[in-house]
Amino acid sequence: SHCHLNYKGLVEQQQDILARARGAGVSAMLNISTRESEWDAVIALADQEADVWASVGIHPHEADAHVGVDTAKLVAKAAHPRVVGIGETGLDYYYDHSDREQQRAAFREHIAASRDSGLPLIVHTRDAEQDTAEILSDEMGKGAFPGVIHCFTASADFARIALDLGLYISISGIVTFKNAKDLQAVAKDIPSDRLLIETDSPFLAPVPHRGKSCEPGFVADTAAFLANLRGLMVEKLGDQSSDNFYRLFSKAQR
Repeated sequence: SHCHLNYKGLVEQQQDILARARGAGVSAMLNISTRESEWDAVIALADQEADVWASVGIHPHEADAHVGVDTAKLVAKAAHPRVVGIGETGLDYYYDHSDREQQRAAFREHIAASRDSGLPLIVHTRDAEQDTAEILSDEMGKGAFPGVIHCFTASADFARIALDLGLYISISGIVTFKNAKDLQAVAKDIPSDRLLIETDSPFLAPVPHRGKSCEPGFVADTAAFLANLRGLMVEKLGDQSSDNFYRLFSKAQR
């Protein structure tokens, strides 16, 4: 449900990486944009590959450089038939690459775009649980919108807030790390109809690929770990996560 196929480390061997993902059983990939300059290339790849979909958005790291990207611009670009999500967007107080107030303003513009377009919001949050929860709750009160907390690493309390708001939770390869006990506890209890699985390629390669550039095909390793954690056959978990993907990203076609 989340990869960056146009990022350095993947774009140079894009076709080989897509072939390996398909060989690993991956039936669809959502290629995420993080800055306006990527939008056309991300959409072009989705136009070329039937199993690749696109998002449009501005990562919180890029908020200062994209003050002019507002709700109207996002909604207009999201009208493309291969664009199925808004984001990634959100708050990142760990790196603080952009002013926090500008991050919050951009986040609200993306939420409005999600509401206006009907496309799900793809949320990045790091070291910003309280503000993320407050903004999501406040904006949900103005009108419901679908969405997912991508690459979930937050607390169990934040997971409950997100689920209560009707959002999905996406688990990355971090869950396979030995020191991820808290995340594993949360991942074990996410309702089966709200769970997504991602790689965030080229980042966060799961065990047994740690230290390598992450590929979409590695989602199979994360799925196997999650299935064991949740006491399921991996095929069952794969079916559940695929159903959830198409329910949330309803503009995408199987």
